Amino acid sequence: MSERPLPRGADAPLDVPQVIVVTGVMAAGKSTVSQLLAERFTRAVHLRGDEFRRVVVRGRVDMSPHGDPEAERQLALRHRITARTADTYAQAGFTVVVQDLFVGATLAPFLEQVGSRPLSLVMLAPDVGTVMQREAERTKVGYGDLWSIRDFDHKVRTETPHIGLWLDSSQQTPDETVDEIARRLPEARIA
Repeated sequence: MSERPLPRGADAPLDVPQVIVVTGVMAAGKSTVSQLLAERFTRAVHLRGDEFRRVVVRGRVDMSPHGDPEAERQLALRHRITARTADTYAQAGFTVVVQDLFVGATLAPFLEQVGSRPLSLVMLAPDVGTVMQREAERTKVGYGDLWSIRDFDHKVRTETPHIGLWLDSSQQTPDETVDEIARRLPEARIA
């Protein structure tokens, strides 16, 4: 585990209990960056929202580009559980790095459910070519027949509110991305 502390900003101390949401397209580097970011804090939790999807043993309906009401209901449930869990950890004195897909109209409702402050948002936004390369190199498949990388990227960039820190991490290693997030965390603060 890394012991590098986050740099202190002039606006507010950064190593205080808070919630930092890390999102972006599939294969943007959310898992790696979120883990490394959490390791920078003295007391931290890396909360993977997708874990709440995976615990559904029977009856799970995954999201698709075709819009299924049950899938959307389950996604909203997952986000509600994630928000409550993040608040519980933050209230116990932890910095919580929440990692999940918050795309388009799902972002604002999630953020409204998080009561802990400070609240920050980081959108990892590497270019399409970089996402294609990363997708080809990883073991899990996020796109396949249902999702096009180019279409999903377009949806994120055009339908997701441009709040917080949008970071083009195309030319960065995960450590460089985390260094930039740490340096610019005050810009990511939304509440």
